[in-house]
Amino acid sequence: MRQLNEAALLAALMAAAAAAHATGAATCDSGPQSAWQAQEKLAAQLKEKGWEVRRIKVDGGCYEVYATDDKGKRVEEYFHPVSLAPVPKGAKNHKG
Repeated sequence: MRQLNEAALLAALMAAAAAAHATGAATCDSGPQSAWQAQEKLAAQLKEKGWEVRRIKVDGGCYEVYATDDKGKRVEEYFHPVSLAPVPKGAKNHKG
């Protein structure tokens, strides 16, 4: 019985760790981080389009951007870190 409880606890901890790593809204097949473009470059490109970037973070191997777009709408969008191309929400292992 104790082994079963330990296995259940381990499974729960692994699931929580995976959930903390990625939301699952999109994932990118992005390769090593040494090949990624700088977040600052993406922010500058979006600023040129009239976006106000509040935050960029890594989620699921993609850049996740929190911003206000050129129409004043709050957006949460994903971009491939190598190509900086938009990644559709729900995309899995997007190659950019």
